Amino acid sequence: MEELAAIAAGGGEQKAKLEAYRSALSARFTASDVPGLRAFVDHMLGDDVPLVISRQLLSAFASRLGELGPAARKEAGSHALERVAPRSVSFEEQLATVRESLAAVYEAEEDWSRAAQTLAGIDLDSGNRMLDEQYKFSKCVKIAMLYLEDDDAVQADHYIKKASFLLSGCSDEALELQYKTSYARILDSKRRFLEAALRYYDLSSLERREYGGQAVSEADLLTALSAAATCTILAGAGPQRSRVLGTLYKDERCRELPVFGVLEKVYLERILRPAEVESFKGTLRPHQLAVGADGMTVLDRAVVEHNLLSASKLYNNVYLSELGALLGIDPGRAEKVAAKMICEERLKGTIDQVEGLVYFEGGEDEAQAFDERIRDVCQSVQS
Repeated sequence: MEELAAIAAGGGEQKAKLEAYRSALSARFTASDVPGLRAFVDHMLGDDVPLVISRQLLSAFASRLGELGPAARKEAGSHALERVAPRSVSFEEQLATVRESLAAVYEAEEDWSRAAQTLAGIDLDSGNRMLDEQYKFSKCVKIAMLYLEDDDAVQADHYIKKASFLLSGCSDEALELQYKTSYARILDSKRRFLEAALRYYDLSSLERREYGGQAVSEADLLTALSAAATCTILAGAGPQRSRVLGTLYKDERCRELPVFGVLEKVYLERILRPAEVESFKGTLRPHQLAVGADGMTVLDRAVVEHNLLSASKLYNNVYLSELGALLGIDPGRAEKVAAKMICEERLKGTIDQVEGLVYFEGGEDEAQAFDERIRDVCQSVQS
């Protein structure tokens, strides 16, 4: 501190003082002198240093933080954030650079949420400095991606929504691709599986193999396609899912996927057996196995609804007791699931509660759909 105090007390022009401070700062970074760097930050915020000098030197401090090792960078950077915070309006740019450097360390250590929170501290709506739309967009997308790594879909959704308002100002194709990928993952995490499946399928159908310098491999496309297939299987049974299933089933690439066996049975409306469900379960992520308010997991509900829809193609009517046995649940729950699907127009039928019977309604639409599936199977065999 004596060295810094001597520079402040010395006479001469500001330019000479600035160079003396730069030399002192450089020596501290060269020696990885964290206590010296902490003292330097404290001195820059004192009354003896004019704002025009402290801004330049704190900018130099922030830009060189990356030269320190992870532990030293965290200690020096965290101290700077704490000390500068009361005067953040005067040092917004410097604080942003420090936060970016600290976030990089936390990300490398896989401390995802802390990295996201550090970046989220950057004031993107400040009226004191001009920020272009692409910079703000990139930070929102990055924060969302970091929260997703910790499966925090709520926070990720907040920032991806902010990014969506800035998308028009982005000209970086690689950044747009990250946004689309993050958005699909958020829909998946929020269990909006049908919407997620459509987003994933679009990503799996990218025609180019490079976007803004970012390579897209065949493995990346198959990963997106597999995610699309998984989300479609988990989506609520009904006409909309059937259309997406048709698109996936006709895509030759799906035959390479580990989940194709389940996808095929779901598309052909065949009943899924416990062994097949258990095998598919091993490919799912934690949020896809979450237990809902009804006590059923996402997978259990999807399988029950699918098997109920498949049963409606086999039976004109069935007792609730028999339906429950077929679905592997008690008759009361079978009735609730059937009633819900009928009310949502995902299943055509009626329930006779007196007799304990479910009546399924057929029609020309079902016959046409059956013919189309037979035709698809024949075409796949011929090819």
